[in-house]
Amino acid sequence: MAESTVHDAFDRAAAAVADQVIAWRQHLHQHPELSNREEKTAELIANHLHSLKLDEVRTGIAGHGVVGVLRGGRPGDRVIALRADIDALPVPDECGEPFASQAVDERYPGGPFSVSHACGHDCHTAMLMGAASVLADVRENLPGTVLFIFQPAEEGPPIDEKGGAREMLEQGACDDLNPTMAFGMHVFPYPKGSISLRVGNQCSASCLVKIVLNGEQVHGSMPWMGIDTMPAVGAILTGIGQIYRQTNAYDPITVSIGHIEDVGRFNIVGQTTTLWGTIRCAIESDMADVQGRVQRLAANSAQAFGCTADVEFLQGVPAVHNSQAWVDAATPSFQRVVGADMVLPNSGTLAYDDVSEFVNRYGGLYVMLGVQDIELDADNNPRPVDGGRGLHMNHNPHFYADDNTLVTGVRVHCHVAYDHLVGDLLPRT
Repeated sequence: MAESTVHDAFDRAAAAVADQVIAWRQHLHQHPELSNREEKTAELIANHLHSLKLDEVRTGIAGHGVVGVLRGGRPGDRVIALRADIDALPVPDECGEPFASQAVDERYPGGPFSVSHACGHDCHTAMLMGAASVLADVRENLPGTVLFIFQPAEEGPPIDEKGGAREMLEQGACDDLNPTMAFGMHVFPYPKGSISLRVGNQCSASCLVKIVLNGEQVHGSMPWMGIDTMPAVGAILTGIGQIYRQTNAYDPITVSIGHIEDVGRFNIVGQTTTLWGTIRCAIESDMADVQGRVQRLAANSAQAFGCTADVEFLQGVPAVHNSQAWVDAATPSFQRVVGADMVLPNSGTLAYDDVSEFVNRYGGLYVMLGVQDIELDADNNPRPVDGGRGLHMNHNPHFYADDNTLVTGVRVHCHVAYDHLVGDLLPRT
């Protein structure tokens, strides 16, 4: 079959499964599961992959990870790994859809939490399930192997658990298969149906920060008889907001404290206070320097108020790097699917994504699929379209994705996979 005919067949097949992809997405959206708890989600995925009669379906990897193996009918030694994340967030759902989540996880550590797919992982899962359907139907024309990797805990597992992409790799997700390309896609507030990407770090390096301040508990009416950690908390929160001024302004970083736990009540000066936060660095080599500044700020702030600070940096995730060679190689595939005018640059993000464990190890790309009522202004900044649903960032309770864009994601996965397997999508060396 001629390559142009194969690409046309992909597009027809993607259109044929579009309604099923939307149904999967809406079901997953209505039944979200938090990191390392994606049991029903994984079951849905595995049942579908088994129905396609893939060569192998691996389950229970790094908790609830699923890997489908599709070996093509033509000779070929290339292996492409298509990855989707499957976990949800502890965020209430205010997207306004009839399939909005009402889920609450009563037992999750730190909870109970309202649960929703406020980052669009339901879209990623449904699109890759659709791509598996399409590619399985043309397996006789594939010269190589396709891995469908459904990854749990992208948002980070509970602090005392393992999980995510690194754990999938350590538990053998790609054993004996040795991908020659990894590819992932994330829905994003950009013009609907567009593909955007950046040469360089598409997503930042990240780590979780845990600061435990230790004082001496005492009655709230006699603070001088104990050691109050709260003044140190205030100093740390104020000082963290100034760390960006101590680093190169052309290489963005951010340090955010998102959660504070104390031990006490309104009339008790507690023994300890714990701060949880995150560091993001656009340039990965800046991470050690920023961590040192956080360590120094916490220790000195604690000392100033007579208490001590224990600082840990956990769950480190490397930056996602898109090389110029891989971008150049894949651009024709993207242009074929969405048109040259809809392949757009973006400025990258200080968000992290542990797809970096796959892309950085095997080579490949991570791109953004536009799914909202957005247009770009003259400076390529996104802004809402008049009369649309607006711009709502990932992790916001109002985040939404237009279901009609999902078929584009299915097509992109299929075109990229085929083009890599036949040798048209390879970086020049």
